[in-house]
Amino acid sequence: MIETVKLSERAKNQLVVLKRKTGITNWNVLCRWGFCISLKESSIPPEETKLKLNSSVEMTWKIFAGKNADLYSAMLIQRCKQDGIKLSDKNLNEQFKLHLHRGIAYLANDSNINNISDLLALSIK
Repeated sequence: MIETVKLSERAKNQLVVLKRKTGITNWNVLCRWGFCISLKESSIPPEETKLKLNSSVEMTWKIFAGKNADLYSAMLIQRCKQDGIKLSDKNLNEQFKLHLHRGIAYLANDSNINNISDLLALSIK
């Protein structure tokens, strides 16, 4: 399964914007939000062949997922099954990376998110 979570420079910059808007200071918390927002989207995230995981933001799966690691793993596995993606470590890692980056981009580019309350409002839509 996933051991290390790495981000692109673009995602890092988007997280900086989100940190400023929401006041949430921990990368892992914002990454969790992004991951879940992407899972909520019905479409399969597009493959990004040019996605370079070249930023200084890197964390272990344990840091990303915290005490809910089994839940996040189950959510990813369920989504892969739903999308007809064969379950393998390679595919799970790739789908996680794509969902994470898509979700971070969604959040960073959402002009309705100006504070933590706006972010929380997404969870009830």
